Amino acid sequence: MRIVLATNNRGKLNELQAMFAPLGVEMVTQSELGVPEAEEPFRTFVENALAKARNASAHSGLPAIADDAGLCVDAFDGLPGVDTAFYATQFGYPKSDDNNVTALLEQMQHIDNRRAALVSTLVGVRSPEDPEPLISEGRAVGEIARKPVGANGFGFDPVMWVPKLNMTFAQLPPHLKNRISHRGQAARGMVELIRERWLTTP
Repeated sequence: MRIVLATNNRGKLNELQAMFAPLGVEMVTQSELGVPEAEEPFRTFVENALAKARNASAHSGLPAIADDAGLCVDAFDGLPGVDTAFYATQFGYPKSDDNNVTALLEQMQHIDNRRAALVSTLVGVRSPEDPEPLISEGRAVGEIARKPVGANGFGFDPVMWVPKLNMTFAQLPPHLKNRISHRGQAARGMVELIRERWLTTP
């Protein structure tokens, strides 16, 4: 089976390709197939992921999987949430992972409640009209560190501190991060759903 991955984010692609390897399916990115990016007008991860999956399937004619993920900070009532990728632009910075981290640390410099969660929602559709999309969610809870630490990963990994490991996501080796991360949790659930719903024969 060939599946289009509805992302242009290289970090997400690398992580998801590794985690979907056990299925033995061929994964291609939407950029490889010339699929335009979908509009993401919704306020929940699941709605935006579904919109991206349907868009990729419609343009490619293939089953599609899309991820919508973000950082939900307790002190900000769950924000930035679905606006995570553009967080820095609210504060005058150009859009980038590094600027997102800079902006977050600036906004939290006088805040003691550092609890936050990285959330990932994966949605799979067999076709653009699939009435039964596969939905898998993952959530990794930690605290926002006072400064970036570690060189692995991407996004908010350098400031997402996991208390039980006493390390940030960016300090973890990829295999360990994939085991405990929000995206790792969601991917494992999606692999099982695909295996059960799409790959098994009666």
